[in-house]
Amino acid sequence: MPKSRLGRAAALGVLVTLLLPATALAQDGPTLVGVKDELNTTWLMLATCLVFFMQAGFALLEIGMSRGKNAGMGIAKILINFSIGSLIWWAVGYGFAFDTAGEILGTHGFFLGNTTEINGEAAGAAGVGFWAFQLMFATVSLAIVWGTTLERIKFGAYLIFAVVFIGLIYPLVAHAAWSGVGILSRVGSGVQDFAGSSVVHLTGATAAFAAVLFLGPRKGKYGPDGKPRAIPGHSMPLLGLGVLILWLGWFGFNGGSTFTTDSNKFAEVIAVTNMGAIGGVLGATLLIWLVSRKLDVGMMGNGAIAGLVAITAPSGYVEMWAAPIIGFVGGLIVVAGVLAIDKKIDDPVGALSAHGLAGIWGTLACGLFTSDRLAADVGVGKAGLFYGGGLEQLGVQAVAVLVTFFGVFILSAITFGLIKATIGLRVSEEEEDSGLDIAEHGMYGYPEQFIPAPELIGVGSPRPLGSGASSPIGSASEVPA
Repeated sequence: MPKSRLGRAAALGVLVTLLLPATALAQDGPTLVGVKDELNTTWLMLATCLVFFMQAGFALLEIGMSRGKNAGMGIAKILINFSIGSLIWWAVGYGFAFDTAGEILGTHGFFLGNTTEINGEAAGAAGVGFWAFQLMFATVSLAIVWGTTLERIKFGAYLIFAVVFIGLIYPLVAHAAWSGVGILSRVGSGVQDFAGSSVVHLTGATAAFAAVLFLGPRKGKYGPDGKPRAIPGHSMPLLGLGVLILWLGWFGFNGGSTFTTDSNKFAEVIAVTNMGAIGGVLGATLLIWLVSRKLDVGMMGNGAIAGLVAITAPSGYVEMWAAPIIGFVGGLIVVAGVLAIDKKIDDPVGALSAHGLAGIWGTLACGLFTSDRLAADVGVGKAGLFYGGGLEQLGVQAVAVLVTFFGVFILSAITFGLIKATIGLRVSEEEEDSGLDIAEHGMYGYPEQFIPAPELIGVGSPRPLGSGASSPIGSASEVPA
């Protein structure tokens, strides 16, 4: 064999040797579709973590708006509600909400991961990811319920209502709007609620409204003349930190509702969400200053929450210019709502206004501001009034508000009525005076404020209330209000 041919053969052999591993890698390595699925799941799980962090925001906001003697119980409430909510969501809640076999409630997908299926498909990693993301939404809605009940509700009520709310009430609303086969998806061209102004926030606030009607106001909230008295929360810094945590979590709440990274739409949704929040802050700040000539920190914080709630439904449907307008109106609504509601209803954190009224506004705002471009992009509903869509979509949004409110209110009222008639809904006057920290949990959130220093040693187990020397706080009458 000539040397030239021998050299070419040797070179070809080396080339083939080098290419074989690369060919094997190409056959066994990740595919473009696989990488895309993994990227989408990664984003959804990051968003899930952000939404879970909102539980910390709710805890700090409610603790900040409570008096010092009730500061610790907020943590116990958040922990038990999230735990029970997760269990019930796994058992039945998710299947009821998102299975497409039934028009009112789903019939499959129970006990996820226990040889079950999701909508007829095996519960793979992506399906479990969607389940986890939607769990966070359900538990956020449950967290909203308790804002009106601070400082006077029995801990046992949390346990019972959490089961009913996550197992039935919330799944009914989610199925109606988000399953693709529910009644609200069949009204007109379908309800537009991108991330839950109505499904999550109005649902939670409506249940909170039912709760406070059965519970009544805190002791001393209204004077003999019926006029409301201020009962300030003990820590505005904690409230502010809670608001900022919620603001951060909302980027996952709304942005994650794209479910994928396709076309980078999630980035646009996050930007729109932020513009809604700043509009809420500015609207609330302006109105409370005009009314009181004071820059009320609590109102400013609720303005941020109201702006975020208001932009939640439209976040995937509106252009950037509309977001601060929607948020600004939400900020105005929350201040006016808090001032009006406080005259008759004791809502310590303003949940009825920030989540209820702002949730209604955000749902209706889609019927005004939804752009034709984004309506076509998302594939649900039609353009709003300001984009030539007429009043049709606004009417669909109004139907969604009415169905959500009346359905949730009736079921919640029945549940709270039964709780009140059986185990009781409200703590005793002595327990309310003493504070729920010591009455139900055996330890103050801030023990140094209530227990003399020498008696702090060994404190930590429950002791009888009002029993003089045997109690670490003395008699209930000695405890500051």
